[in-house]
Amino acid sequence: MASFGIIGSKGRMGQALMQAIAEAGHECAGGVDAGQQPGPLATQCDALIDFSAPAALEANLKAARVAGIPILIGTTGLEKEHFAIIDEAASAIPVLQTGNTSLGVTLLAHLVNQAAAKLGPDWDIEVLEMHHRMKVDAPSGTAKLLGEAAADARGVNLSEAMDSGRHGQTGARKEGDIGFATLRGGTVAGDHSVIFAGSEERITLSHSAENRMIFARGAVRGAAWLIGREAGRYTMNDVLGLA
Repeated sequence: MASFGIIGSKGRMGQALMQAIAEAGHECAGGVDAGQQPGPLATQCDALIDFSAPAALEANLKAARVAGIPILIGTTGLEKEHFAIIDEAASAIPVLQTGNTSLGVTLLAHLVNQAAAKLGPDWDIEVLEMHHRMKVDAPSGTAKLLGEAAADARGVNLSEAMDSGRHGQTGARKEGDIGFATLRGGTVAGDHSVIFAGSEERITLSHSAENRMIFARGAVRGAAWLIGREAGRYTMNDVLGLA
């Protein structure tokens, strides 16, 4: 049995995490939210699970480093500067950062990577995602995760190949681009599809999330896996043995 601290405990994911921790037979050491310091919580648990906000990331990583415990980061909307401080923290503690903790999405990203590598650059890649109306970032962290899986297979930088702003007279699709389309509405937990469009044929790889509990269960499994690992940067691929 392991003990976990939840950063962002009052949010929807925080509540789901409490349930998932109990289901897995582990213990919740408590939680912190906006305006609270994560340091005391970090000294009372075996690992931290962070689904809070990008602005809180630096303080959360510092708390984990001071306590010498692992941290799983599921917060989305991270920018280049956030990844830099994650890399720095990973030199001292185990850190797992991902845009999606679902085991199904993790496998989907692996399949997308394999398909992009095998099909080659003459197949166009489009990432389509839909989430509930309250989601504030776009494209979703999961969509970017899938795009990165495709970009890595092609040996390109997603930031250079990404096309998510089509509007008006855009001209023909640029060869090698990885397109993104974002839909928002209702209470959709998360739908993602990656379309490989070739000459006169298409392949679609997709995943539908029916409840955010799938993310909570995956996060708990990932955080438990982190305990006892050497310092370093990890992904959900490592948890499933796909790396």
